[in-house]
Amino acid sequence: MLHGGPPPVGGRFKPLTEEMVAHITETAFDILSRIGVASAPADIREMALAQGAQERADGRLTFPRALVEDIIAGACKRVELPGFLRDRGIEVGGGRVHIGTGGAAVQVLDSQTQKFRDSTLRDLYDLMRIVDSCESIHYSLRPVVARDMEDPLVLDINTAFAALKATSKPIGTSFFEPANVAPVVEMFDAALGGEERFRAQPFCFASVCHVVPPLTLAEEACGVMRECVRLGMPLQICSAAQAGATSPAALAGALAQGLAESLAGLVLVNMMQPGFPCILAFLPFISDLRTGAMTGGSGEAAVANAAAAQLLLAMGLPSTVSAGMTDAKTADAQSGYEKGYTISLAAQAGADMINLSVGMLGSIMAASKEALVIDNDMCGAILRSVRGIEMFEGAIDLDLIEQVVTGEGHYLGTAQTMALMTREYVYPSLGDRQNIYNWVQSGERTIWHRAIDCVTELEARPAPDHLPADVEAAIRARMPIHLPEFAKA
Repeated sequence: MLHGGPPPVGGRFKPLTEEMVAHITETAFDILSRIGVASAPADIREMALAQGAQERADGRLTFPRALVEDIIAGACKRVELPGFLRDRGIEVGGGRVHIGTGGAAVQVLDSQTQKFRDSTLRDLYDLMRIVDSCESIHYSLRPVVARDMEDPLVLDINTAFAALKATSKPIGTSFFEPANVAPVVEMFDAALGGEERFRAQPFCFASVCHVVPPLTLAEEACGVMRECVRLGMPLQICSAAQAGATSPAALAGALAQGLAESLAGLVLVNMMQPGFPCILAFLPFISDLRTGAMTGGSGEAAVANAAAAQLLLAMGLPSTVSAGMTDAKTADAQSGYEKGYTISLAAQAGADMINLSVGMLGSIMAASKEALVIDNDMCGAILRSVRGIEMFEGAIDLDLIEQVVTGEGHYLGTAQTMALMTREYVYPSLGDRQNIYNWVQSGERTIWHRAIDCVTELEARPAPDHLPADVEAAIRARMPIHLPEFAKA
């Protein structure tokens, strides 16, 4: 769809001053050393105390500043996420901006009926298969929950299989309980050709909400973290407090608490294995204080997530933030403007990964294939804006200017224009640039109509074939796979 290329490096937009960054960071250290986290499982508590954590009289684990700083210094700063086809992978860290899916929506918008319905395993596969063809979407964390799967183990296995089958880009998944990690890694080993192959090529990361804000550890999630570390699955650990509800209403306070929660997870992961690949998903959600409901498309969400990216970039840690979580229910003007400014600010601030950013509707409760391709179009332009103005040899050519102004009076046919046509400029696949007369003559079609056609065209293409048929057959023989065989076509 849009042309690819290396990810642009963000970080020019800084919603926080240097003094604010320092104050919020200091407060996060103070929260960890003074207040700490509650509800540490027994094994986590024992491990943490043995490595320098402390325990308050009320049982909360606290982390001295020197301990946290030492762990940050030794933490993994660049996380390699290879694809199933290794060269489709990404490197996370340093402000390199990557766009991805995510959100665990429970409904999809059916473009044929214009109605919402429960999401299924086939919907998950279809959405991630479209991601495989979208050049401005770099990875795919499962965007919907397969609500036709009831057993937690069967759901976790089938979610991972559908993602594996749908795209050779890096994927992400989640787990209900620690025991479900091993069978999925076993499946990934088989897909790559043998035992321990996944550890060498970890094309799937685990999204783990290690903390239940405010500042309370989640027992099952901590167990999942431990299993992922043991089995070599990279981690994306999430703090997703909602300002005004589970974090302070003051955005600066919400950022301080969220940063502390993120660093607490980083400390625990590095206690399990120093330097383990771990990405901090610092997702400051926002409340509509009139109702208490989460709002994903607000200006507050845009600036808070950009600030989260800025804070982690300043600490040199790999980051994920959330953006594109429009509150709109269809791909309308509201969806466009909310996605546009939330994703733009996060990207300009240097977020390494932007989750939940494409295909989502209704405050991440629903997903849409048509919205996904529209958002891919938009993200191509956003990523171009992050590149900024590039100075290169010949960019400013005085002789060329003189030649044009004393000659034909335009630059349309010059060698420079032709050379830069596809290097300097990005063109929309779905956005319309016709004049009004030609648009009317061509049927007055909206971007929604063009998106329906785009999805139809993508789904008519041959399905991705990176998973060999004999390997897939062997996996199906060993695992309770429910994705129908017709998903091959």
